Amino acid sequence: MPTVLAIETSCDETAVAVIRDRTILSNVVSSQILIHSVWGGVVPEIAARQHVETINYAIAQAYKDSGKTWAEIDGIAVTAAPGLIGALMVGVTAAKTLAMLHQKPLVGVHHLEGHICSAFLADPTLEPPFLCLLVSGGHSSLILVKDYGEYKVVGQTRDDAAGEAFDKVARLLGLGYPGGPAIDKIAATGNPKAFKLPQGKIADAPYDSSFSGLKTAVLRLTEKLAQANAELYPESLPELPLADIAASFQATVATALTTRAVNCALAHNLSTIVAVGGVAANSALRSQLVERAELNHLRAIFPPLSLCTDNAAMIGCAGAMHLAKGQTSPMTLAAQSRLDISLCDRLYLCDS
Repeated sequence: MPTVLAIETSCDETAVAVIRDRTILSNVVSSQILIHSVWGGVVPEIAARQHVETINYAIAQAYKDSGKTWAEIDGIAVTAAPGLIGALMVGVTAAKTLAMLHQKPLVGVHHLEGHICSAFLADPTLEPPFLCLLVSGGHSSLILVKDYGEYKVVGQTRDDAAGEAFDKVARLLGLGYPGGPAIDKIAATGNPKAFKLPQGKIADAPYDSSFSGLKTAVLRLTEKLAQANAELYPESLPELPLADIAASFQATVATALTTRAVNCALAHNLSTIVAVGGVAANSALRSQLVERAELNHLRAIFPPLSLCTDNAAMIGCAGAMHLAKGQTSPMTLAAQSRLDISLCDRLYLCDS
């Protein structure tokens, strides 16, 4: 397998890694969470400027940590779609510059394919076909991985993605940003069965998700509890059972995602479910999916926490896969804010 230097700048992490086969030789991630937490979410213009300031340092560090020379690096991979267009352009420009400077082939990678490939880094023995539950701030999808580079989306969110719902509910509860880790932490001391919340089932699409109704239900619940407490204790500020609300919300999301994933895997005669993306780091989702998978004689695979959030190692794994198949991208490769994963082959317009 080729040795690939990979760049990821689709959102608010500036990441560079060097990958050989399914082995991580270096993996540098510079997060912008503290910068964007002031605003309660990612500000695209700020993210792009931060990438410009950080990208050269990240490349130099990843190259040094890998112990490889440029002569030993076979190609440059970069996230080309989807994502914040300004942020993507920084990474694509840097990758093109390295490819031209060192005369290496360029490989544009679809960000979601990168997340799928994080499972290959978690389990080097993993082979298609399998079902991928991809859950992050922008995506909640069930993807059939038929073969390397061959994907079919069989379930997706109708509105808010799971990660987006975590961020919005955390903001509602005053827990800060990012919402996933904040809710997971406080939910550890709460009762997940304290409040019954809707799972957002869609009658005509059993594998699709909807979390906007759940978010609204949490809002109505907090308003109801605050009013009841105010009537009981008019002399003091109302206190909400935040841990119980967070635990109930988290358990509802985990149950909804787990149920859809297990049912989908069984319906398609697949024996393995991999869960990837930022929400795959959630403790309730991990425990529920492992338990339900075992009950149905399925295997559940999760990447380590460091590979759930955006990173360049997963992009390098995808890039190495395409480079090994002779698939490269032209130097006219352009960043795209939107691109369905089923169309990711459009990034590869020439053969090496």
